[in-house]
Order: sequence, then C-alpha cells, then structure tokens
Amino acid sequence: MLLELRQLRIQPGQQLLLEDVSWEQFENILAELGEHRAARISYSNGFLEIMVPLPEHEKAKEIIGDMVKILLQELSINYDALGSTTLKNEAMSQGVEPDACFYIQNQAAVIGKNRINLNMDPPPDLAIEIDITSRTQLGNYQMLGVPELWRYEKQGLKIHVLENGKYVESNCSPTFPGIPIIELVNQYIQQSQFIGSSQAIRAFRDWLRDHI
Repeated sequence: MLLELRQLRIQPGQQLLLEDVSWEQFENILAELGEHRAARISYSNGFLEIMVPLPEHEKAKEIIGDMVKILLQELSINYDALGSTTLKNEAMSQGVEPDACFYIQNQAAVIGKNRINLNMDPPPDLAIEIDITSRTQLGNYQMLGVPELWRYEKQGLKIHVLENGKYVESNCSPTFPGIPIIELVNQYIQQSQFIGSSQAIRAFRDWLRDHI
C-alpha cells in the first residue's frame, strides 16, 4: 500500500527529500499540499525538497519583506509583492517557492495575475530566502533567471546578482543602489530581538526618511 503525502508529518526545522519525482508527480504534490500551508518546496530535475520553517525563519522573512516594501514605497517605485508564490518552469524542470518575491521592473507583466508560469511570465526581479534552518540551492533561481536573490543566514544577509547566467555575490543591491542594504537588514533584524519587530520597522522607516 502506498503512503499518501498527507500521512507524512514534517516537524518545523526539518526537511524531506524525495528522488525521481516526475513533473506530473510534482504538480500533484503541489495540489495535495494546497496553497495555505507552512511547508516550502524546491524541485530540480526530479529531486523534491519539502521543508517546514522554524518560527525564527518566519520572523526574519516578515521583517525583511516589510523593509523591502518600505524602501519601494518611500522611493515611489511601483511593485507587486507575490510572497511565497510557486515559481516553476516545466521546460527547465525547475520549481521553487521563495520566502518572498517582488516584481519591480517586470511589474506590468504580472498585474492581475494570481499564478505565475515561468514558461510564459518573466521571473520576479527580487527573491528573498531565509536560510536559518536550511540552505537555499542557488541553482533553482539561477536557471529560472531571477536577477537578484537575497539570502539571510545566521551570519547575516548575502546578496547574489545574476551575471552571464551565474550568481555572483555583491556588496550592494542593483534594485536599491546607494543604500547600504546588507548593513541595514542586519542591523534592524538584530535590533528587533531587543525592541520588537514593529519598533525596529518604524526605526528603519525613520532612518530611511532621514537619509533619502
């Protein structure tokens, strides 16, 4: 008798790796998991990883996502935030769910769309991954052509920029030139541990208004 996916229990901070998963099986698993779930998935050439994040993962995700939204709003840049929407391309046999993603330069291409199909749609301009409980496989995003990827680890934020089809680590963000993104993200996430998330976000907004 075959086990059904709903019978599996993955504890927060743990991962499940499945091999030899066809694209059809991957689509069926996505449908079975549903959209309202804690688990995140990553699929590449038959390998499927299912991960359930820890609470500290979610806290960092929310703070960084809020900081990006504040930056875009204060700079009067149009955007669409698509959260952890599934990014997939059947032709490339790749699928991934970022912790957050933003359409900025390519916003017009996805206005009104609730689902993204990278066979036809452009990738998000910026994706964010929180690597406190797991390590992001850069290959997914690289193959899908995401121009900028932020990875937040226990050691702090790293920015990866796509150049000639490969990611290179950068000290600055092409999306926000002239703004010390790494320093600010690290500072206000650390600050949130002492004063609270909403207070840290307000302090970041105040800093931004004083410096732009």
